[in-house]
Amino acid sequence: MTASDDDMLATLEKRLGRLHARQRLGIEKDHEAQIFGQGLNFFHLENATLSHSLIRGVLMLTGLYWRGLSNSAKVELKHNRIVTPDLPASFDGFTILQISDLHVELSEAAMGRVAELASNASYDVCVLTGDYRALTFGPYADALAGVARLCRRPKGPIYGVLGNHDTICMVPALEEMGIRMLLNERERIERGGASIHLAGIDDAHYYRMDNIEKAAEGISYREFSILLSHTPEIYRQAAHADFNVLLSGHTHGGQICLPGGIPITLNCVLPRSMGNGSFNHHGMIGYTSAGAGVSIVPARFNCPPEVTLHHLHRPS
Repeated sequence: MTASDDDMLATLEKRLGRLHARQRLGIEKDHEAQIFGQGLNFFHLENATLSHSLIRGVLMLTGLYWRGLSNSAKVELKHNRIVTPDLPASFDGFTILQISDLHVELSEAAMGRVAELASNASYDVCVLTGDYRALTFGPYADALAGVARLCRRPKGPIYGVLGNHDTICMVPALEEMGIRMLLNERERIERGGASIHLAGIDDAHYYRMDNIEKAAEGISYREFSILLSHTPEIYRQAAHADFNVLLSGHTHGGQICLPGGIPITLNCVLPRSMGNGSFNHHGMIGYTSAGAGVSIVPARFNCPPEVTLHHLHRPS
């Protein structure tokens, strides 16, 4: 271990505690580029780098590549209305901007559009639901630089979680940008004499470092709470932990879909109905973002990229 590695470890231990920091770094060292095994899926296409060239080649041979590339830059602003009687009255109209799956280095054309949409949107808080880096291993300086450009003019507090493409070593730099990273942690947001809880967990898909119990510690079941998770695969645990809302990403909505938005794969262990957009499970309201960027190849079909404005309301 080099001196810089020692410094990073010391920084992470101070921020996260010795156990979390050493576990996450150890799993990254042993498994970050693994193709088979590890995580919830057995096969990890994102780590099979030869397949990336193969998919790109097939798209180019069929003449679809440039259309898919153009589609990937057309990021849309979606509006999602969340109506629940459990929301405190003073939070009626509270708005959350969700940006997910940036994969900055592979999605350069989309990043300018994301910045434009975010700067023109009106919101109370912004949440980033993971996957800032294009690859699952290797350098991450370019990814951090891209996120920094998006966060130059925040309109409100920014909260974030890590995804399966992100190393824990990104956390200090992300927090220096003003992003409050929630790693099995929670924050209380106050407004008009009332409050809600915003919790977030570490990656649950690949590194399996999520701890919902810890994230929910101190939240009464009577209090309104929102959970940020990179993957929606923990929907059961989140619902049974009494979270009112789950915001996630990871699936890209399929990214390359058949006509009608039917995904070929979601790279996820969950019902397909939960792989894109809103869903409900045991009274918990969930939303899975199709993501702003792309993974593996810079192309999208029948699945537009998005940033999402969630409008929280009480019933009329």
